[in-house]
Amino acid sequence: MDKSENIFLVGLMGAGKTSIGRQLARALSLEFVDSDHEIERRTGADIPWIFDIEGEEGFRKRETKVIADLCQQRGIILATGGGAILAEENRKCLRRNGTVIYLCASLEKLCQRVSRSNHRPLLANKEDPRPRLEALFTIRDPLYREIADLIIHTDRQSVQATARLIINQLESAQA
Repeated sequence: MDKSENIFLVGLMGAGKTSIGRQLARALSLEFVDSDHEIERRTGADIPWIFDIEGEEGFRKRETKVIADLCQQRGIILATGGGAILAEENRKCLRRNGTVIYLCASLEKLCQRVSRSNHRPLLANKEDPRPRLEALFTIRDPLYREIADLIIHTDRQSVQATARLIINQLESAQA
Protein backbone atom coordinates (compact mmCIF):
# COMPACT_ATOMS: atom_id res chain seq x y z
CA MET A 1 0.00 0.00 0.00
CA ASP A 2 1.29 3.46 -0.90
CA LYS A 3 1.84 5.34 2.34
CA SER A 4 0.62 8.56 0.79
CA GLU A 5 -2.92 7.20 0.50
CA ASN A 6 -3.63 7.43 4.25
CA ILE A 7 -2.89 10.15 6.76
CA PHE A 8 -2.80 9.20 10.42
CA LEU A 9 -2.93 11.91 13.08
CA VAL A 10 -1.38 11.20 16.47
CA GLY A 11 -0.94 13.38 19.53
CA LEU A 12 -2.20 14.04 23.02
CA MET A 13 -5.84 14.78 23.76
CA GLY A 14 -6.55 18.38 22.87
CA ALA A 15 -3.85 18.61 20.18
CA GLY A 16 -6.50 19.07 17.47
CA LYS A 17 -6.55 15.66 15.79
CA THR A 18 -10.31 15.58 15.20
CA SER A 19 -10.77 19.22 14.18
CA ILE A 20 -7.71 19.30 11.94
CA GLY A 21 -8.50 15.84 10.58
CA ARG A 22 -11.96 16.91 9.48
CA GLN A 23 -10.53 20.01 7.79
CA LEU A 24 -7.85 17.96 6.02
CA ALA A 25 -10.42 15.45 4.83
CA ARG A 26 -12.57 18.23 3.34
CA ALA A 27 -9.58 19.89 1.67
CA LEU A 28 -8.22 16.63 0.23
CA SER A 29 -11.61 15.01 -0.55
CA LEU A 30 -10.80 12.04 1.66
CA GLU A 31 -12.87 10.19 4.23
CA PHE A 32 -12.35 11.24 7.85
CA VAL A 33 -12.43 8.63 10.61
CA ASP A 34 -11.91 9.12 14.33
CA SER A 35 -10.83 5.86 15.98
CA ASP A 36 -12.60 6.70 19.26
CA HIS A 37 -15.85 7.42 17.42
CA GLU A 38 -15.43 4.17 15.49
CA ILE A 39 -15.02 2.24 18.75
CA GLU A 40 -18.19 3.88 20.08
CA ARG A 41 -20.06 3.06 16.86
CA ARG A 42 -19.00 -0.58 16.93
CA THR A 43 -19.71 -1.14 20.61
CA GLY A 44 -22.78 1.05 21.01
CA ALA A 45 -21.15 2.48 24.15
CA ASP A 46 -19.23 5.66 24.82
CA ILE A 47 -15.53 5.66 25.74
CA PRO A 48 -16.03 6.63 29.42
CA TRP A 49 -18.46 3.72 29.86
CA ILE A 50 -15.99 1.28 28.24
CA PHE A 51 -13.27 2.54 30.61
CA ASP A 52 -15.63 2.11 33.59
CA ILE A 53 -16.63 -1.45 32.66
CA GLU A 54 -13.51 -2.86 30.97
CA GLY A 55 -10.80 -0.56 32.27
CA GLU A 56 -8.09 0.98 30.15
CA GLU A 57 -6.74 -2.46 29.20
CA GLY A 58 -10.08 -3.54 27.73
CA PHE A 59 -10.40 -0.28 25.86
CA ARG A 60 -6.86 -0.58 24.45
CA LYS A 61 -7.64 -4.07 23.09
CA ARG A 62 -10.67 -2.68 21.28
CA GLU A 63 -8.59 0.24 20.02
CA THR A 64 -5.91 -2.06 18.58
CA LYS A 65 -8.55 -4.06 16.68
CA VAL A 66 -10.15 -0.91 15.26
CA ILE A 67 -6.81 0.59 14.22
CA ALA A 68 -5.79 -2.65 12.49
CA ASP A 69 -9.09 -2.64 10.57
CA LEU A 70 -8.89 1.04 9.65
CA CYS A 71 -5.28 0.73 8.48
CA GLN A 72 -6.50 -1.65 5.78
CA GLN A 73 -8.59 1.08 4.18
CA ARG A 74 -7.25 3.43 1.54
CA GLY A 75 -7.64 7.15 1.25
CA ILE A 76 -8.57 8.02 4.83
CA ILE A 77 -7.59 10.64 7.35
CA LEU A 78 -7.55 8.88 10.72
CA ALA A 79 -7.52 10.72 14.04
CA THR A 80 -6.25 8.21 16.58
CA GLY A 81 -6.89 8.28 20.29
CA GLY A 82 -4.09 9.90 22.26
CA GLY A 83 -2.95 6.60 23.75
CA ALA A 84 -3.14 4.52 20.58
CA ILE A 85 0.64 4.71 20.20
CA LEU A 86 1.21 2.93 23.52
CA ALA A 87 0.82 -0.43 21.79
CA GLU A 88 3.80 -1.33 19.62
CA GLU A 89 1.43 -3.19 17.31
CA ASN A 90 -0.46 0.07 16.65
CA ARG A 91 2.74 2.03 16.04
CA LYS A 92 3.93 -0.53 13.48
CA CYS A 93 0.54 -0.64 11.77
CA LEU A 94 0.33 3.14 11.46
CA ARG A 95 3.92 3.46 10.14
CA ARG A 96 3.37 0.75 7.52
CA ASN A 97 0.08 1.99 6.18
CA GLY A 98 0.17 5.76 5.97
CA THR A 99 1.83 9.07 6.60
CA VAL A 100 1.91 9.71 10.35
CA ILE A 101 1.58 13.30 11.52
CA TYR A 102 2.24 14.18 15.14
CA LEU A 103 0.10 17.15 16.17
CA CYS A 104 1.97 18.71 19.06
CA ALA A 105 0.72 21.43 21.41
CA SER A 106 2.10 23.07 24.55
CA LEU A 107 0.87 21.86 27.91
CA GLU A 108 -0.76 25.25 28.47
CA LYS A 109 -2.76 24.98 25.26
CA LEU A 110 -3.68 21.34 25.92
CA CYS A 111 -4.94 22.21 29.42
CA GLN A 112 -6.98 25.05 28.00
CA ARG A 113 -8.53 22.83 25.32
CA VAL A 114 -9.31 19.76 27.45
CA SER A 115 -10.80 21.74 30.32
CA ARG A 116 -13.88 22.20 28.13
CA SER A 117 -14.56 18.46 27.82
CA ASN A 118 -16.03 15.90 30.19
CA HIS A 119 -15.55 13.06 27.71
CA ARG A 120 -11.96 12.18 28.60
CA PRO A 121 -11.70 9.19 30.94
CA LEU A 122 -8.03 9.70 31.75
CA LEU A 123 -8.88 13.14 33.13
CA ALA A 124 -12.04 12.14 35.00
CA ASN A 125 -12.31 13.69 38.46
CA LYS A 126 -9.28 15.90 37.86
CA GLU A 127 -9.80 19.54 38.78
CA ASP A 128 -6.43 20.52 37.30
CA PRO A 129 -5.58 18.44 34.21
CA ARG A 130 -1.98 19.71 34.00
CA PRO A 131 -0.23 17.10 36.21
CA ARG A 132 -1.94 14.26 34.35
CA LEU A 133 -1.21 15.79 30.94
CA GLU A 134 2.45 16.30 31.92
CA ALA A 135 2.71 12.63 32.90
CA LEU A 136 1.05 11.51 29.66
CA PHE A 137 3.30 13.81 27.62
CA THR A 138 6.45 12.42 29.26
CA ILE A 139 5.48 8.86 28.30
CA ARG A 140 3.91 9.48 24.91
CA ASP A 141 5.94 12.26 23.27
CA PRO A 142 8.90 9.96 22.43
CA LEU A 143 6.49 7.40 20.95
CA TYR A 144 4.74 10.01 18.80
CA ARG A 145 8.11 11.25 17.58
CA GLU A 146 9.31 7.69 16.88
CA ILE A 147 6.61 7.11 14.27
CA ALA A 148 6.02 10.64 12.94
CA ASP A 149 6.75 11.51 9.34
CA LEU A 150 5.83 15.13 10.16
CA ILE A 151 5.58 17.06 13.41
CA ILE A 152 3.18 19.98 13.35
CA HIS A 153 2.75 22.43 16.23
CA THR A 154 -0.88 23.42 16.71
CA ASP A 155 -0.68 26.17 19.35
CA ARG A 156 -0.72 29.37 17.35
CA GLN A 157 -2.62 28.67 14.13
CA SER A 158 -6.25 28.17 13.28
CA VAL A 159 -7.50 24.74 12.26
CA GLN A 160 -7.67 25.91 8.64
CA ALA A 161 -4.14 27.33 8.66
CA THR A 162 -2.79 24.15 10.25
CA ALA A 163 -4.51 22.01 7.62
CA ARG A 164 -3.02 24.18 4.86
CA LEU A 165 0.43 23.87 6.45
CA ILE A 166 0.10 20.08 6.52
CA ILE A 167 -1.03 19.95 2.90
CA ASN A 168 1.88 22.18 1.84
CA GLN A 169 4.38 20.02 3.70
CA LEU A 170 2.94 16.83 2.24
CA GLU A 171 3.12 18.30 -1.28
CA SER A 172 6.72 19.44 -0.69
CA ALA A 173 7.69 15.97 0.52
CA GLN A 174 6.24 14.39 -2.63
CA ALA A 175 7.95 16.84 -5.00
